[in-house]
Amino acid sequence: MYFHIIALFFSAALSLPLIAQAADSCEALDKFQKTGVVITAASLQAAGEFKVPGKREGTSLPAFCRVAGRVEAGENSRIGFELWIPPSKDWNGKLLVVGNGGYVGSIQYGELEPAIRRGYAVVSSDSGHVDTSAYRKESLQWGADHPEKIADWAERSTHAAAGVSKALVKKFQGKDAGKSYFFGCSTGGGQALMAAQRYPEDFDGIIAGAPGFRRTGLNEGFLWMAMQNMKSAAGYIPAAKLPFINHAAIAACGAGDGLIGDPRHCGFDPSQLQCKDDKDGPVCLTGAQIGTLKKLYSGAVNARTGEQVYPGWPVGSEFGYLGGWGYAIEGPQPFRLEFFRDWVFKDAQWDWRTFDWDKDLGIVDAVIGKTVDATDPDLNAYKKHGGKLILYHGWADPIGNAYDTINYYEKVAAKVKDTPSFARLFLMPGMGHCRGGIGPNTFDAIGALDKWVESGKPPSQMIAVKSATTDGVGGLADSKLNQAQGRTRPICAYPQVAKYRGQGNVDDAASFVCSKPL
Repeated sequence: MYFHIIALFFSAALSLPLIAQAADSCEALDKFQKTGVVITAASLQAAGEFKVPGKREGTSLPAFCRVAGRVEAGENSRIGFELWIPPSKDWNGKLLVVGNGGYVGSIQYGELEPAIRRGYAVVSSDSGHVDTSAYRKESLQWGADHPEKIADWAERSTHAAAGVSKALVKKFQGKDAGKSYFFGCSTGGGQALMAAQRYPEDFDGIIAGAPGFRRTGLNEGFLWMAMQNMKSAAGYIPAAKLPFINHAAIAACGAGDGLIGDPRHCGFDPSQLQCKDDKDGPVCLTGAQIGTLKKLYSGAVNARTGEQVYPGWPVGSEFGYLGGWGYAIEGPQPFRLEFFRDWVFKDAQWDWRTFDWDKDLGIVDAVIGKTVDATDPDLNAYKKHGGKLILYHGWADPIGNAYDTINYYEKVAAKVKDTPSFARLFLMPGMGHCRGGIGPNTFDAIGALDKWVESGKPPSQMIAVKSATTDGVGGLADSKLNQAQGRTRPICAYPQVAKYRGQGNVDDAASFVCSKPL
C-alpha cells in the first residue's frame, strides 16, 4: 500500500505516544490481581529479533506485550504460563491457547511464534510442572505421588491458561477477545478433547491433532508391542528392518505416489516378506518375525476375554517407531515404561514383563484412567455452546494411533446428533506424528477453524503441502505458504478420501477430488 508523504508524517508523529501508551499498559499488567494468579513479569517486546529461552539463535517477530506468571489451581498446583498480546492495531481480536507435547513441562515457544505473527493473542502453559527431560529419559518423577500435578498436566492447565488469559487480554486491550480457540497436538490433542468434554464453555473452536486422549490405552499399546516383539529371540524384529517393512507396505498399498490413502483398505500380507528357506536376512522376515508383525498389526487384547484393548498401528506407520517395539534409548524396554512403574503401580522394582493382560487393565483404569483419559463422547454441551471441533491425525503416525481417533469420532457421531455440523475429522496420508512424514504435512487448520466459527460453514477439505523448507508446522501453518514448493493434496473431511481424477500431476492437489471411500 502506498501512502502520501503527509500521511506518512502524521503516522510517524502519532506512533510515538501510542508506543509509549502501549508500553505503560503492558507493564501495568504486573499489578494484575486475581485469586490464585501471580504475575511475575510484564513488558513490551519491541519488533525485531526475539531469542527464545534456551536457544542460541533468535527469530524475527512483531511487537507484543509479553506477560509471564503462574496460576495456583489447587493444593500443590503451580501452573506457569506465558501470554503474548499484540498491540491493538495488529490484534485480530481473538485469543489462542496452545497445548503441550509429551510429558514435558515447558512453555511451547514454537507454537507462540506463528500465532503472534498471525495476530492472535496467544498463551502457553508449562502444564503445571517444569521438566524438559521427558522426551529423552522419559522421566515422570514429577508426577509420582503428585496427583495434583498429573491433573494439571492432563487438563487443568488448559482451563487455567484460558481463564487468566481472557482477563489479561481484556485488561490490556480494553475489551474481551471476540473468540477464543485452542490448538494442540499429541498431548495437546488430548488436552483439546479434555477441554471440549470438561470445560465446554472455554472455547469457541478447538483443534485436536493426533490426540493422546486415551492415555492408558496408548501406553498399554506401547507395552503390548514391546512384549510381543521381545517375547522370543527368534521373533524379534530389529529396528533396522522397519524401513524395509514400511517400504514393502507402501509398495503393496500405495497408489503409485508413495502414499497409502486409507490403510483400512490395504491388503498387505507380511507373509510375502518371508526369507528364503527361513534364513534371516536384512530385507526379509523369518516365519517367527512374520508372526510377531501380524500380532503388532492386530493390536493389544485382553488375554482372557479377547476384547480389543488398543488397536494395532496402521499399515504404513512402521517407520519411525520410538520405543513401541522395544527400541528404548536406555536398553530394550517399552516406551513410557515409567507411566506404569511410577504412576500406576508406584513400585521402583516393578517388572513390566509381569503385566497381566486381564486383571492389570482394571488396576490401570482405576488408579489413573479417570484423571488422564478424555474418552467421553458426549459433546452435546460443547455443541450447544456453539463450539466447533477439528480433529486431525496422520495415517503414518508411529506414536499416536489414527484408528483410535477414528473410533472416538464415530462414538461422538453415535452420541451427538448431526456431528459433522460442529465436529470434523481429517486423516492425513503419509503424515507422521503431528507433522513430518513422507506425505503433505503442512496445512492451515487454524484458518479453517476460524472461518468455520465466523461463517458457520464447515470445512469440507484442507489443502496440505509437503514443503521443501519446513517439516510441517501442523495446524498453525500460514495459509499463504508457498504451495509450489512441494507436493500438495486435499485432506478430506471423514469419511471422504482424496481420489485421483485419473489425469494430472499426482503431486498436485487439483488432480484429486474428495469422495466417498470404496
